Amino acid sequence: MREIRILWVDDEIGVLRSHILFLNERGFETDTCHSGNDAINMVREKAYDIIFLDEYMPGLSGIETLRRIKGVRPTIPVVMITKSEEEDIMDAAIGSQIADYLIKPVKPQQILMTLKRILNIEEIVTRQTTTVFREEFSTLSGMISSASTFEEWCELYRRLTFWQGELIRSSDTGMRDVLRMQESDANRAFAKYISNNYLRWISTDATDRPLISPAVMTKRIFPLISKGSPLFFIVVDNMRLDQWQTIAGDLRQMMRTVDEELYLSILPTTTQYSRNALFAGLMPAAIGEIMPDYWIDENDDEGKNLNEEKLLAKNLQRAGISCKWSYNKISSDAEGRSLNERISQLLGNDLNMLVYNFVDLLSHARTEINLIRDMTGDEGSWLSLTHSWFIHSPLIELLRLVSARGARVVITTDHGSVRVQKPVKVVGDRQTSMNLRYKTGRNLDYNPRDVFEITAPSRVGLPMSNISSRFIFACANDFLVYPNNYNHIVSYYRDSFQHGGISMQEMLLPLVSLEPV
Repeated sequence: MREIRILWVDDEIGVLRSHILFLNERGFETDTCHSGNDAINMVREKAYDIIFLDEYMPGLSGIETLRRIKGVRPTIPVVMITKSEEEDIMDAAIGSQIADYLIKPVKPQQILMTLKRILNIEEIVTRQTTTVFREEFSTLSGMISSASTFEEWCELYRRLTFWQGELIRSSDTGMRDVLRMQESDANRAFAKYISNNYLRWISTDATDRPLISPAVMTKRIFPLISKGSPLFFIVVDNMRLDQWQTIAGDLRQMMRTVDEELYLSILPTTTQYSRNALFAGLMPAAIGEIMPDYWIDENDDEGKNLNEEKLLAKNLQRAGISCKWSYNKISSDAEGRSLNERISQLLGNDLNMLVYNFVDLLSHARTEINLIRDMTGDEGSWLSLTHSWFIHSPLIELLRLVSARGARVVITTDHGSVRVQKPVKVVGDRQTSMNLRYKTGRNLDYNPRDVFEITAPSRVGLPMSNISSRFIFACANDFLVYPNNYNHIVSYYRDSFQHGGISMQEMLLPLVSLEPV
């Protein structure tokens, strides 16, 4: 059985050290905090099995904390610990759906008995989660039908991602299938939203334009430089929102979240386009025009992300920023450990740009290596593998070192990925790009109803190899397949994680500012 996760909230948590040790010795994973606000933030970042909550705390009371926790994660059992048995307090707590209450002083054995009584894990989690999700289903369906702004799509994506995490913990596979269908419906609707707005966002100064890849450095990173402590800007290649949430809980003890938002990746959602745009502060076509030596064409054999440091240098120069900075790309544990050994040198910089490639490498390995594919047959195991990498990686050690020395951190990604299921036939010539989620070329034959097409790439900041070039993008969980060797290609790539096209997972990306606790 997996480890049970407990959150204990008490403004005098120090006096309960013996209780915490008692639980840890019996195999429980116990986190603590001192206030209601901290508890709410921790519940947002990590899935707990049960919460012990002190009623009398300065600031946010236990009752109000309970209500807000239920608003974030309604299925978590909460045990109220109080000094009083006053009827109005108990009525308020019971009305807020507590699982139980205990009167101070509590003994460790009482806590253990409460855990045993409440945490019949499989049964209670499945029952509560299934019940609440059934109620949530209609709400999510309504949000899918009505979402019309970027903020509404971000909120819907967050809700779907939250329920993915909840249902992974449940044994009700039927509800997980229902959620997957809702996610597919949402992605179809999201693709229509993007196709209706993307051209306008890129080609005009639309007032409703979201934060997009080329604007991230200028609007979110550059203003933080030289604010009294070093800034580490970390790009984890190909990291989705759910993967970020999987690892975020492990950072709580060292760093607190100052701000968390979602920004929009440009199309195509690949390193060549979205990450180069992120570093350069320019759309791909502008990079090719202004800095032709730094843009690698689609059909060239060179690596497509070899000029990031040069693009960043030009971006800083255009912004008029003179600072001490570094750029490092980490593609192995050895490179990560070597970087950590130079932490004192990095702390002497105003800005440190770090790119960690592991999640992207893992995604490709899952497609190409049967063992990894077999080990990650569902979303839960895929997220678990991401989490396992992170807690044993040089990255988490770097964050410990950075936090201990008072530096600030911004973590983001360049694009995400989506699990593809439905093949869509496309015909192209030898010059057509090979990516499964988008194609670009001059002799493309396809059904326009199956894709999002851009017939004038220059209007959306994309390069044109010739006057008849165009781009097409797969939507939701589709993937683009040539008729040649069709059945083999479909069988090989179906159920793999791909990027380049239009989905919430690929385009709505976490951007998180952190500072030491």
